[in-house]
Amino acid sequence: MAIERPATPRPHDLLWGMTAEQLPADAPVWARAALARHAPVVVRRASAEPGWIAVGIRGPAREQRFATWMRLDAIRRHVSPEAIARTGRWRTHAQAQWPALRALAQLAPELTARGLAWGVTGSLGFELASGLAAAHPASDLDLLLRAPQPLALGMARTLCTLFDGAPGTVDVQLETPCGALALREWAKGAARVLLKTSGGPLLVGDPWAAARQAVA
Repeated sequence: MAIERPATPRPHDLLWGMTAEQLPADAPVWARAALARHAPVVVRRASAEPGWIAVGIRGPAREQRFATWMRLDAIRRHVSPEAIARTGRWRTHAQAQWPALRALAQLAPELTARGLAWGVTGSLGFELASGLAAAHPASDLDLLLRAPQPLALGMARTLCTLFDGAPGTVDVQLETPCGALALREWAKGAARVLLKTSGGPLLVGDPWAAARQAVA
């Protein structure tokens, strides 16, 4: 899989290189075991000290999630959701009948044809990138759409209709310059929406204006 190296890893990116020895003393046994089998960590949306990145470790059970920090100089491999999408590995997955995989096969050409910057996240993205079992027959399809500029409500609603026509449940996050929000929430046209930022959730009227103010 192609390696991508933005200036700083972004939320949902997968990173390899962290070892069990780098975990804090209170880390659970299952987290150490995950790193021992060379599982990647997932970049999470939280603040970190210079030279560090906030990450999460996935365990085999849904409730097994451990938040920690990784040194940037420990990164040995770095894969974005977009890179996962571009590989097309779902086409050769052994469980092609799963709703999430059927949805991905149906939606991928549609999203690409629209010129959207999109990627696969969640358990299916983790499995496709790492080769480690993480998804199951009832898994949702989690997608990320990069939205550096405001997404028109009409387009948001058109995309929701597209996703509603896919098998299973499709959960889509819009990634603005400084936060993320649910596509479906934006499409409703509410006066305020929940924007997830590295400093915590915010209720904002314009997620893109909020992001510009945050970096100004």
